Amino acid sequence: MHLDLSISELADLLAKKEISSVDLVTEAFAQIEKTEELHDFISLRKKNDALFDAKQADESRKKDSHKLHGLPFSLKDTYVTKGIRTTAASKVLDTFIPPYNAAVYEKLIKMGAVLVGKNNQDAFGHGASNENTDYKVPKNPWDQNRIAGGSSGGSAVSVAMRSVAFSIGEDTGGSIRNPSSMCNICGLKVTYGRVSRYGAIAYASSLDTVGPMAKSVADLAYILEAIAGKDSKDSTSSHQPVEKYSEFLHKEIKGKIIGLPKEFFGEGIDPEVKKIILSAKETFEKLGAKIVDVSIPYLKYGVSIYYLIAMSETSSNLARYDGIRYGQSRDFFTPETMRRIMVGSYALSAGYADELYKNAQKARTVLIQEYEKVFEKCDAILAPVAPGPAAKVGELINDPLRNLLEDLYTVTVNPVGVPSLALPAGFTPQNLPVGMQLIGKKFHEGELFQIGDAYQQVTEWHKRKPPILQ
Repeated sequence: MHLDLSISELADLLAKKEISSVDLVTEAFAQIEKTEELHDFISLRKKNDALFDAKQADESRKKDSHKLHGLPFSLKDTYVTKGIRTTAASKVLDTFIPPYNAAVYEKLIKMGAVLVGKNNQDAFGHGASNENTDYKVPKNPWDQNRIAGGSSGGSAVSVAMRSVAFSIGEDTGGSIRNPSSMCNICGLKVTYGRVSRYGAIAYASSLDTVGPMAKSVADLAYILEAIAGKDSKDSTSSHQPVEKYSEFLHKEIKGKIIGLPKEFFGEGIDPEVKKIILSAKETFEKLGAKIVDVSIPYLKYGVSIYYLIAMSETSSNLARYDGIRYGQSRDFFTPETMRRIMVGSYALSAGYADELYKNAQKARTVLIQEYEKVFEKCDAILAPVAPGPAAKVGELINDPLRNLLEDLYTVTVNPVGVPSLALPAGFTPQNLPVGMQLIGKKFHEGELFQIGDAYQQVTEWHKRKPPILQ
């Protein structure tokens, strides 16, 4: 299977004309059809259209073509695609055909990458399990009785199943990192503003980030090089220069300082997850990194800060779905989406906005300051992605509070705006994947790639494939 290879390996084969983009796209559709029961896609492009683009990619290939040129990829269904249905996994948008392209999609197709389909997700990004979808719930390829993680669960499954070379997810409070951890792939929550949000259907505008999901840290580096940068159509995108992220790969990390925050390893963490993350810590030490204990006391308020801000912003963002200008009636909102709208509207209502929303923003500032103090002592922070491995289907969707707490370790990163890299760290005795996250300073994605890639040079976790592929 060619799509089991890295982006760099695929690019080399394409450059030598030992394989073609048509071959890869054909393989992608065959694999998607073979694993249809996993429900990782909401919409597929017409195969002939994708093959036409692949043929064009083969004919237009040059010596200096980007490594993504000709590679099949997928998009979380939250990104608008001209002429291709975009639903955000909600029946409200079941028939919506966008008239323009999201910035990230536009960049990728201009580089010659070939879209094959749109991935399943929690409706409007509301959820940590991908069970809050108006379509069929995605299944975890490691155990089909378990969740794929959310909200970018479909993207994680499609990468894990080698149906695409890479996917583009979206992370508002863990939506890339959470499913990456549960499906044994790599995912990056970028610095806020690193990648344009233009054309992304908004959940919470001050928290949403566009990021890559792939088989390895090295693959993520090549993808971020392609999609990062300032966009005149997104006023929140940054002027910060885009680094050559691939130059951070295959480097030593001797002397790097990694912080271990005690708040991430207290009550609530599964003992197996804790054991796996501490084992990863020992690997970093063998690679020459220095581990220091740090503390972020305000982390205990992280879930409250995040959800007050996120739900307030989503109640505002979803007000546009009135069923008149486009889309269908808001009666089609899922119970989870309605719950978030109601809580957010309450937090913004007269008499409560100062007590709830504004205080949450003040607490966000304190959290930012605490992270800044920690980064004075270390280059990156090592932490688990989720408290435990993937839950069984039905456990989270029937327990709204537990559903919110599933993002316990990821939600504090988004209000602070810093990057976080999720990568495979091991397996439980039940053969369920467990991921770790490396949290870095703003716009220090390159440093995270350096640390994460060094770990993957001496470990094999990211190379393990779901039993269904054996």
